[in-house]
Amino acid sequence: MSKIPTGEDDLTFAIGKKRVGLTNLGKVFWPNDGYAKRDLLQYYLDVSNVLLPHLRERAMVMKRYPNGIDGDFFFMKRTPAKRPEWITTCRIEHGSGNVIDFPIIDDAAALLWVINLGCIDLNPWYARCDDYDRPDYLHFDLDPVAGTPFATVREVALAVHGALDGLGMPNYAKTTGSKGIHIYVPIVRGPVQKEVWTFAKALAQAIEKSYPKIATAIYNVSKRPRGTVLVDYNQNRWGSTLASIYSVRPRPHATVSMPVDWDEVEDGVEIGDFTLANARARIAKRGDLWAPLRPLARGRFELRTLIGEA
Repeated sequence: MSKIPTGEDDLTFAIGKKRVGLTNLGKVFWPNDGYAKRDLLQYYLDVSNVLLPHLRERAMVMKRYPNGIDGDFFFMKRTPAKRPEWITTCRIEHGSGNVIDFPIIDDAAALLWVINLGCIDLNPWYARCDDYDRPDYLHFDLDPVAGTPFATVREVALAVHGALDGLGMPNYAKTTGSKGIHIYVPIVRGPVQKEVWTFAKALAQAIEKSYPKIATAIYNVSKRPRGTVLVDYNQNRWGSTLASIYSVRPRPHATVSMPVDWDEVEDGVEIGDFTLANARARIAKRGDLWAPLRPLARGRFELRTLIGEA
């Protein structure tokens, strides 16, 4: 993989026939760890072969940290007018009638372009652009109530895993790199977003009923019981996004959202196990554990067989 040159703060970087302007490369994004913008760009370039299959054809919501993790951030959906001519976009009409052209990250050049804007993590749409109201996965964000130990997050993750296995639904976990665990189910495109959300809500409520001491589906923060983990089905709602796998997070030590197998969850995986420092070695050793979630992968679950039972 190509290396971004050192010694210059601003440069034009060639990837194949494309040229990407990279700026402020020496700006420190993680003051306590010493990681600069150049380090972030190099990481994404190094993992692009496993990351890009999970981003292609999807609208990208940009969360920009132009001054690193300690600075202000802002969300940006609309693709900037000043952009390379080779950046492709995804036009999505929202309920208000507003039409937004989101950027699509189809190749390594586009990936570096969006990271250069100050995006630290990547937040792709749940459906591909050619049919953006029909997701090809459903997911749960396991978010601990303040004070809940990560051991409880793992316990709830295994409960969700068991419930999905019981329904014959393939399911895959990753650390969020922030506070929790994400669980994704690859599904055959067909049900619209609202149907996927409705199913996920019903399952989350069933988990809450079966494990009331550790799991909740209550979306009102103030009403969630202490010591529980939110089985957040609402991330399947219209327009919501989650940080993608292999995303570096704007957290201390530059933690990474990393796919893990269920044995690792049982054995006590921790958020801090995967960082910018060791993520590349992990991926080189284990490969893409989420290959079954790539759009053309076989074995996707036909959710339509259960929709009437949700």
